[in-house]
Amino acid sequence: MKRGKSVFVICISALLFCGCNGPSFHGANSRPVTVILGAFDEEVKMLQNQLADRQEQKIERIRFTTGKLHNRNVVVAWTGMGKVSAAMTATLAIEHFRPGEVIFTGIAGGVNPELLAGDIVIAEKTAQHDLGTLTLKGLENEGFPNPVTGEKNPVFFPSDRRLLKLAEQASNQVKLDKVRTSMGERSPGIMMGVVVTGDIFVASTAKCAELREKLGADAVEMEGAAVAQICWQERVPYLVIRSISDNADEKAIGDLDRFYKMAAKNSAAMVVRIVELLETEAPEQTGMEKNLRD
Repeated sequence: MKRGKSVFVICISALLFCGCNGPSFHGANSRPVTVILGAFDEEVKMLQNQLADRQEQKIERIRFTTGKLHNRNVVVAWTGMGKVSAAMTATLAIEHFRPGEVIFTGIAGGVNPELLAGDIVIAEKTAQHDLGTLTLKGLENEGFPNPVTGEKNPVFFPSDRRLLKLAEQASNQVKLDKVRTSMGERSPGIMMGVVVTGDIFVASTAKCAELREKLGADAVEMEGAAVAQICWQERVPYLVIRSISDNADEKAIGDLDRFYKMAAKNSAAMVVRIVELLETEAPEQTGMEKNLRD
């Protein structure tokens, strides 16, 4: 009797352990998985509401939603604001779902003066603008040692070339919401550029000029480069997509309230189109070609 109970307990424990560490994709676990992260709840809900076969699970109390988007297995999660929260959520997602790629979506402040509300920046590379050594000359940006390899991380983390190519293709196909201005409606533009990340909400023309001069920044936000660093260290392909909600100047907070939903919707639309292209691409086109952790 004791032996029977022991076997029963071991079996149940094994089932619970396995169930906690893998995604629920209705028997399709061998198919590629795309993780999509967003910093604001509204951004994430726009994507969650489009999922078929939607399920929810919590890992370390962080909620992850699994389902299908254009028949592709996806995991969607809200990271919260800031580098620490974003890095934590990305780490959990990579460890538990072992994705083929990670995409970060959401809004940003426009540093490039040519960018207007609703425009999209596809990050060719990202950097942490508040990471480095502070001297009398100011902050000298640098990458610190990678805890996985011991080698020094780069200042700029380059996005995956395959994902950039798909994003470029998507930019010619996606339908974005037009922006209402005092001069009438305008169609948003899409550009490849540099996105910089820091644990501050930038609402300063002077700071924008500094980010533009020192790092060549086109947009500024609070999460992307932190996720990029985790993906870089774990050798998982990644891409950051940002839609402009404000110009990161003294009017940023008011503009954010005005344009947030439209900007978030446009960023989500870009991600959905990229996911659709991911699902339809030929297997031999996949690249960093698999999750290189395997």
